[in-house]
Amino acid sequence: MVIKKFLYLSSAIIVLVSTTSLTTVETNKTVSYPKYLEYNIPYLQKNFVAFKQAVAFKESQGKYTVVNTLGYLGKYQFGRTTLERLDIYNTKEFLQNPELQEKAFIALCKVNKWILRKDIKRSVGKTINGIIITESGILAAAHLSGAGNVKNYLRSNGTDCFSDAYGTTIKSYLKKFADYDVSNIKGDQDAKA
Repeated sequence: MVIKKFLYLSSAIIVLVSTTSLTTVETNKTVSYPKYLEYNIPYLQKNFVAFKQAVAFKESQGKYTVVNTLGYLGKYQFGRTTLERLDIYNTKEFLQNPELQEKAFIALCKVNKWILRKDIKRSVGKTINGIIITESGILAAAHLSGAGNVKNYLRSNGTDCFSDAYGTTIKSYLKKFADYDVSNIKGDQDAKA
């Protein structure tokens, strides 16, 4: 029985080897490689669109229907009280409406910019805890912790440092979201989605 298997396997290998052969083809053709060209590849700039996407990715990986373990909702992880401030009361509808979530994010940025307008003026360009303070960093930190906690952090020169339930700090948001151009957002205390 073992000899039959050996003979069968050997013959299969011989047939396989005999049917495949290697031949060398000689060519005198010159292979040309493409020359280096400077391509204008569109990278994501540090504008407001990039800022929104960076915050969204940090908050929910950019997913509109996410609800975290603490009940924060959507692509930008809004709390219910924040949504109510923006005149949004139906959270189920909010989760199913990407356009409303984008409008809510813009409205919240406008409100936070208005609340923090004096602190932005005083603090942008200063270094606190080794981080150069920027307007976009301030707006991102306000999204994380609320404008009041950002005020406390800036006015205490970084000694009053808030962190959320997951341990994310104002300092980390100030650093991660620095240097985006958010100049197109105008402060508006009454902004709604």
